[in-house]
Amino acid sequence: MPAPRLPAQMRAMVGALAVIVLGGCASGAAVAQPTEAPPTPLQVASPAVGGVLPDPRLTPGEVFTGVAAEQVCATGYAGSVRNVLREQYLQVYAEYGLSYPQRPGAYELDHLIPLELGGDNTDLNLWPEPAAPAPGFHQKDELENLLHDRVCSGQLALADAQRGIASDWLGLYRQYLQP
Repeated sequence: MPAPRLPAQMRAMVGALAVIVLGGCASGAAVAQPTEAPPTPLQVASPAVGGVLPDPRLTPGEVFTGVAAEQVCATGYAGSVRNVLREQYLQVYAEYGLSYPQRPGAYELDHLIPLELGGDNTDLNLWPEPAAPAPGFHQKDELENLLHDRVCSGQLALADAQRGIASDWLGLYRQYLQP
């Protein structure tokens, strides 16, 4: 059985590494060993939860400064502040090692902290969220709606909703919505 073919980007990295290592060996120079594993941009959660989390180094989450619950609860707020440029799609997908566009329905460029909870349009709040494995972007949308409803009914502080979804949206999904 033939060995699986590596993606083009990985083949290029392996080739470049080989040149560096072989070049270093040929010149007698010491070759530094990596001290940590390469980043894993999309992190699969535990099998019990499923789903995928963004890389916190690329997407820690970001909110509009000074936004209040009264603002995000106003009808039409999220639409009035939505402003994600095509260049951001290209940049964010590339940072995650993905080409853009992807097959329809496979990913959406998602705001980690959703606009309806005061999330910003900056790249620090965007990531290519997959639909699968579940829970994926469809289920995160359900969680966003639930948290928005709780904030607007006074059951949950906006800052707590923002912190919770940015730090572990899958944990909140499991807590509130997963059967």
